[in-house]
Amino acid sequence: MFSDTHFHFHYLVEKNSPEFGAELLSKMADADVYFGMDIGTDCEDLLYRCRVVEDCLERMDEEHRKKAEKFMYFSAGIWPDIDSIVNREECIKKLEEQIEAFKKKDGVFSGRLAAIGEGGLDHHWNPSGTDGRCKDDFNASVYNGEAELFEMQLHLAKKMQLPFIVHSRDAYEDTLQCIKNSGYNNGIIHCYSYGLEEAKSFLDLGWYISLSGSVTYTKKSKMEDMKKLLSYIPDDRILLETDSPYLAPVPLRGNPNNPVFVRHTYEFVAGCRNVSTEELCVLADKNISALFNIPPAGL
Repeated sequence: MFSDTHFHFHYLVEKNSPEFGAELLSKMADADVYFGMDIGTDCEDLLYRCRVVEDCLERMDEEHRKKAEKFMYFSAGIWPDIDSIVNREECIKKLEEQIEAFKKKDGVFSGRLAAIGEGGLDHHWNPSGTDGRCKDDFNASVYNGEAELFEMQLHLAKKMQLPFIVHSRDAYEDTLQCIKNSGYNNGIIHCYSYGLEEAKSFLDLGWYISLSGSVTYTKKSKMEDMKKLLSYIPDDRILLETDSPYLAPVPLRGNPNNPVFVRHTYEFVAGCRNVSTEELCVLADKNISALFNIPPAGL
């Protein structure tokens, strides 16, 4: 129930405490979560993120710990910040080194690298926002470098035969072009923020569409279009996420998000698709099993 394909666990722990992280994982275990994926954004964060989760697990009782160990997975990728774009070749090298070191780790998370990403394109210009992105910083060299960093990670995912987690904000056409350039169509368009016609383009290529809490606070004037989009996504291509600690769904909008809150997004999307929340959970878990090549729920 209520799998979450995209969250940033270490942000939640750093903002609160390891005890908070342990409690959060315990609540997910109580909900019988099938899959939760901690997402990478920096070329050198994979081993650190794994240690954060392991530290929280040590603070849990045995029953909850074993359940959490079973549902937790990791990705490794590079979010397109300016420094990573400019130093992209070095960052890709460091990312591969982190992945190799992670593969050699003993313990419960051996073999738990499920995807490459998140990586992609972000052209949402908001200098006062969390990302501090300013259009003036994106001269031709940086603009083209961002696309190159994206394609380099797509090629890495292809080489490793892993799905890719795409970050795409206000950059639909360039995102689609980078994907076509790579010739690799295996993964998720995460936190989907475009319309129905754009969704068709990604779906036709074989990508999954992941919906976050942002769909729950669509403006009334655009709600019909949102419902059409949510109804259109095929049963075998839909996933749900929180992108914690961001984008808390209604009725918790404005609060720090966490994976427990994903149930509100499931309930909203299920209502728009005229299915039960339980049916949507089953669909999502089947898709997770197929995409990440892991045993089906219940096994």
